[in-house]
Amino acid sequence: MNGFEELMAALKESNRPYDFDMITQAYEYADKAHEGQMRQSGEPYITHPIAVARILVELGMDTETICAGLLHDVVEDTASTLDEIKKMFGADVALMVDGVTKLTNSNLSHMLSKEDRQAENLRKMFLAIANDVRVVVIKLADRLHNMRTLGYCSKEKRVRKARETMDVYAPLADRFGMGAIKVELEDLSFSYLMPEECRIFTASIAS
Repeated sequence: MNGFEELMAALKESNRPYDFDMITQAYEYADKAHEGQMRQSGEPYITHPIAVARILVELGMDTETICAGLLHDVVEDTASTLDEIKKMFGADVALMVDGVTKLTNSNLSHMLSKEDRQAENLRKMFLAIANDVRVVVIKLADRLHNMRTLGYCSKEKRVRKARETMDVYAPLADRFGMGAIKVELEDLSFSYLMPEECRIFTASIAS
């Protein structure tokens, strides 16, 4: 079970007017595109876009955004193209997938200082907002699930992603009024950046 049944249950329980056929088609497309790909946890890769879509449902996003969440990595990580996405799911979904892909990719990231890297990320995010604010919501959902599963990555990557999350993504969530996501991103980042302090703090609360 990869979580799609739980996603569909969450969609139905929301009582919002979702296009279940379109969402199912997006899932089937993504599942086929990511076939054979695995996450560092050992799970099939499709579990990640499903989890992102689930977060988007919790945020009350629309059908097109849920579909884009399911498809958000297919152009970056598979042989799929934006033209295919546009033909099958429409221009809005294709634009969102393209926007998330552009936010994810930064060929200059290895050349930039921490401050310049943060500025570059923010610049790309605000450009995406100008086109469709839903792109940033998808990216925040993507980062949230990646932070929830960051424990499977190397220590170096955990620290790097946690610092980036504290510097860029948590403040962005705050700007969007997404307080619960901001707090969770900060808590997860704290647990990787200051693990001993986090253990002490957690123990003090439990006692």
